[in-house]
Amino acid sequence: MNIADPISFHVGELPLLISIPHAGTRLTPAVEAGLSDAARPLSDTDWHIPRLYSFAKDMDASLLVGNYSRMVIDLNRPSNDQPLYTTATTGLFPETLFDGRPCFKPGQTPSDSERQRYLDAIWQPYHQQLQQELDRLKARFGYALLLDAHSIASVIPRLFEGQLPDLNWGTNDGQSCASSLSERLIACCQQQTTFTHILNGRFKGGYITRNYGQPQLQQHAVQLELAQLNYMSETEPYEFSAGKAQTLQGLLKQLVGSMILWGRQQESISH
Repeated sequence: MNIADPISFHVGELPLLISIPHAGTRLTPAVEAGLSDAARPLSDTDWHIPRLYSFAKDMDASLLVGNYSRMVIDLNRPSNDQPLYTTATTGLFPETLFDGRPCFKPGQTPSDSERQRYLDAIWQPYHQQLQQELDRLKARFGYALLLDAHSIASVIPRLFEGQLPDLNWGTNDGQSCASSLSERLIACCQQQTTFTHILNGRFKGGYITRNYGQPQLQQHAVQLELAQLNYMSETEPYEFSAGKAQTLQGLLKQLVGSMILWGRQQESISH
């Protein structure tokens, strides 16, 4: 089977790339045939994230979206599948759902050779495009900003206690971006009272944030994990809620705008 169009990419005119690795729902025949009944609804998808961030295209940011489901391969894990969290997590090729139920029927996980193909034909193109775009932005602006955009159900007892804050920022404990950038984003969150927020709580940033967030090289990366109840139904069929989403999008626009403004201020300081 030919793996076509593993990514969707929009080139913008701003020094910002928004990466969306987990919104894809495409499956390969081997994965589709082997999925357990529990995994078939693709509950662990970052549902509707491209739609939620559609305003960013109008702002002229670059957008990179993975088209295949994380049930095939997880684009936010290292290619060597080293664990990122000491707590419960899922790997490069998930074997369990977030709630702990198996992803595949017994004996029906894709073969090693099949999975190597996913690495070559899905994971690699995403990361090549990501680095290529960051390089292009740095060559043009002298720096690059990366927002790794995610969402997750607001209550998953296996992964975290209680209900997740609405906006979960991750900077790998301050290592993936300049502290003044994360301070700017948190200050923006503090100016409103509708949504709760936290910095480096349960979600500190996955592989993309940790690998590409290199402030010493003028690459500043942040991860934003959104609680899904603020823009969609968290039960099947996981419908988008335009009314709720509008309020959240208003804040997201401000946050993206504040990232851009922060970058311009750094630019003027360095000149």
